[in-house]
Amino acid sequence: MKKMGRKVTLATCTLNQWAMDFEGNLSRILQSFQEAKALGAKYRMGPELEICGYGCNDHFHESDTFLHSWQVLAELIHAPECQDIIADVGMPVMHKNVAYNCRVIFLNKKILLIRPKMILCNDFNYRESRWFTAWKRVRETEEFYLPRMIQDITLQLKVPFGDAVISTLDTCIGSEICEELWNLQSRHIDMALDGVEIFTNGSGSHHELRKAYVRVDLIKSGTMKCGGCYVFSNLMGCDGERVCYDGCSVIAVNGQIVAQGPQFTLKDVTVNVATIDLEDIRAYRNSVRSYCEQNSRAPAFPRIHVDYALSGDDYFLPVSQPFEFKYIPAEEEICLGPALWLWDYLRRSGQGGFFLPLSGGIDSSSVACIVHSMCHLVCEAVKNGDVHVLSDIRRTVSDPTYYPTDPQEMAGRVLTTCYMGTENSSAETKARAAELASQIGSFHLSIGIDTAVAGVLGVFSAAMKLVPKFKVHGGGMRENLALQNVQARVRMVLAYLFAQLSLWARGRPGGLLVLGSANVDEALRGYMTKYDCSSADVNPIGGISKTDLRSFIRFCIQRFKITALEGIYSAPPTAELEPLREGQLAQTDEEDMGMTYDELSVYGKLRKQKGCGPYSMFTKLLHTWNWLTPEQVADKVKHFFRCYAMNRHKMTTLTPSYHAEMYSPDDNRFDHRQFLYNVSWPWQFNCIDTQVKRLQKAGITNHEQGTSQSAKNQQGTITNNSSGTNNSHTGNQSSFTPGVMVALATEEEAVNTRATGWSAAPISGHLLDKISAHGPGQTVSMQMDVSGSDVEHKLKRPKLSASLVSSEV
Repeated sequence: MKKMGRKVTLATCTLNQWAMDFEGNLSRILQSFQEAKALGAKYRMGPELEICGYGCNDHFHESDTFLHSWQVLAELIHAPECQDIIADVGMPVMHKNVAYNCRVIFLNKKILLIRPKMILCNDFNYRESRWFTAWKRVRETEEFYLPRMIQDITLQLKVPFGDAVISTLDTCIGSEICEELWNLQSRHIDMALDGVEIFTNGSGSHHELRKAYVRVDLIKSGTMKCGGCYVFSNLMGCDGERVCYDGCSVIAVNGQIVAQGPQFTLKDVTVNVATIDLEDIRAYRNSVRSYCEQNSRAPAFPRIHVDYALSGDDYFLPVSQPFEFKYIPAEEEICLGPALWLWDYLRRSGQGGFFLPLSGGIDSSSVACIVHSMCHLVCEAVKNGDVHVLSDIRRTVSDPTYYPTDPQEMAGRVLTTCYMGTENSSAETKARAAELASQIGSFHLSIGIDTAVAGVLGVFSAAMKLVPKFKVHGGGMRENLALQNVQARVRMVLAYLFAQLSLWARGRPGGLLVLGSANVDEALRGYMTKYDCSSADVNPIGGISKTDLRSFIRFCIQRFKITALEGIYSAPPTAELEPLREGQLAQTDEEDMGMTYDELSVYGKLRKQKGCGPYSMFTKLLHTWNWLTPEQVADKVKHFFRCYAMNRHKMTTLTPSYHAEMYSPDDNRFDHRQFLYNVSWPWQFNCIDTQVKRLQKAGITNHEQGTSQSAKNQQGTITNNSSGTNNSHTGNQSSFTPGVMVALATEEEAVNTRATGWSAAPISGHLLDKISAHGPGQTVSMQMDVSGSDVEHKLKRPKLSASLVSSEV
């Protein structure tokens, strides 16, 4: 007696689609059908909005996008590759003049169901309700009248549209779309209770560091609770935006992974299949008695019956065995994700490579290593026979015979690095940049830009009859800041000049994309010159923290054996924009910022992910940083929010950056906050001050006051030098908040020759609040406590006038 079929083979497809590239998207979808059928699949699942690309955004407001999507669907329905297999594709559909994000399921030139998305994603990077409407009619369908171009192929006038499931001869299939898996009312729970055995999810889930486990846990836990098979498909690569899709398409059965696609790959099409035994699902569910009780009273879904079976004569067909999902560490994600994103951007932009200002520091060196990783990926893909990658790299380097085999050699063709030194640059950074360029193989230049800087300053001096000076040469804070910024901005101008003409000078066609190298912490703090490293064509590390970049550098030392990174890793981060002192660095980034990079990561996560304003951040850090006094914590929080507010405007010009971190301050897509603030935060800071006073009055002092300095360092932070409790003049490098100049002048003649020290006296956060309250350019007279300065306590305290001037960092 012949046994009834029960084994089915399902395919989940990972596609590198490109928004609005209908021709390319169609080609990749057809290839995925070919591969799925060759692997024996009877059901093919693709990612979200695969026909048009997920990142079309406001193109979804255009009727052309819907028209071209239907045209592509017509090609698919008619194509021989798409016959004798249940096809599940993603596209936008307009029903009754309302746009929906849909799955279109068809078989042998007949559309079975159009299933609209029921729960939209509207947080963080996503604004789906700007373009689509969620289908709210639970377990209901309507009639959808097909466009005539589809009617001519399917010979159908209308098809079901809505919340229904597909019932084949041997099983039942139900669809989810992306966010519906993440939502607390996931649709697969209700479908499972109505006997649906196979759940599918076409997704557009972007990459973030350490995020893969979230998807996997949701899929495993969902099928562990209710049994069944979950087929998850995701996009791959850069489809035209800041985000990068990282694949990780999976198939799970009863809480166990049975198929896993790659997290990062240069392949445009990856198809993974799994063969499952439907009887395993049925036995699993029947053993869970609570499931059975709920199933018996669950409401039913509309069923679309189709005379087709996913199973066949399967006696000798092996079932896919479960295994543990293979996660990769964050350092490797940085190595692969931004490299894939850069490759897609490069090949689709039509440019001839990248230009990177290489300073010899961790940030620009990380970008260089990411490009080096990209070269490794390309060489490996070509070695494995990927003809699409070979065609793309040949077009990029304008050599139809090129065959890349060596990543260093390829880097010499696609990456130009340039050390742009000034009289303030050290020999050490120049040597480190040259050594790194040599080891990764980039075409390297080392130039001096002093003449260009002098020329710009000469124009100013000729017009204003004044010569600005650095602080160490007797200049003021505004002069010092301006002299730093002019160097940085001249580098940006020269970077674009070299990017446009470098290949011309080398006898090659095309131009280069300028790479930025500002990390997410510096963007959050605003510790960058506007229109310098914040201005490039693309920035692969703009969403990555300094802490993670340091770990990535260590990873590259091990993975690629780049020994030049050892010295770069050990060197203190510095912009090298101020004069050297006896040939040594006089400036470090953390001193300039008045906070450490580790602290910045904490601020960023609390501000964005925890939704903290100044007061709530203070209350949380009061207990987290329990080795600091409440006053010190308060001053740290105030210092951060002052800097954040003063520099928020820089995010409006932020280079498109690879999105990797949940606390990204990117104004363009991810962080929709204003860019004009009251930098004194009077109401919020007053709440903090009130709480500090209550703690003082209650006699709550920090019992960790005696904690040793080594213990403090172990906690990963330093005492904020702008703290009102630290008035040591020599140790207070943040006497004035960066970005704000406080001009002090005595109203009396010098009381004592040592009174000249008053202008540099440490200013507490409370005093700065008082000054700030009067606004820029206004003067206020007040008595000032200068304890700890060079002026003795017994001296008469002169009355000072103070004025506040806002200034860009």
